[in-house]
Amino acid sequence: MNSRSSIYAYLEKPSMVDYPKHFAAVFFTSGCNFACGFCHNAALMGKKQAGLSRERLEKACTTFKKDWVNGVVITGGEPTLAPDLAELIHLFKDRFGFDVKLDTNGSNPELLAECLPLVDYVAMDIKTGFSGYPDLVHYSATANIQRSIDLIRAEAKDYEFRTTVIESFHTDEQMDEVAKIIEGSKRYALQAFIPRDELPGKAFRTLPRTTAARLHQLKARMAGTADEIHLRGA
Repeated sequence: MNSRSSIYAYLEKPSMVDYPKHFAAVFFTSGCNFACGFCHNAALMGKKQAGLSRERLEKACTTFKKDWVNGVVITGGEPTLAPDLAELIHLFKDRFGFDVKLDTNGSNPELLAECLPLVDYVAMDIKTGFSGYPDLVHYSATANIQRSIDLIRAEAKDYEFRTTVIESFHTDEQMDEVAKIIEGSKRYALQAFIPRDELPGKAFRTLPRTTAARLHQLKARMAGTADEIHLRGA
């Protein structure tokens, strides 16, 4: 690993919600190849920023270890744009003994394939049906998304797919597309969209929060497409 890592920042306090059954440190990479107007990590979009030094990263890990942290979440931004991702995973696992969860948008199946044997859990966003990707996230290479889905199903030790539901965009037709994409998967989560003033897309800042009724409706509509379907923010 170079003197500078691709880790741009981390949460000072460990999380009990970002990694199932783990007390986890959350580390962020910067830069993303999607342009999601509803991204809650908007500061990490755009061009890649200078990362933390290896010394500072290891110091943070040592502190987390003393605080009984047993897992690490690598999120972003888009972590699979980080050239040292595999090295980071080895650092977290081999040096400090953490279980590692990787968050991804699925756009880089080549690096994902390299990292899947190393990580313990993968959470991949299914932004919408493939027909909606160009409009919602300004990304059209959905063959990469499909390949990543196939890789995760076949090779991940444990995983989930997840969709943040925006009621004005995620129509029944779009979610029927998603149902076909995730059919036969282990775990799928429907997440509430929460408007915030700092969202990068101004139009998204004033949209209503996803209702619990809509999430429950979609859970019933998509029943049987995954072994487990979870609701978050309902």
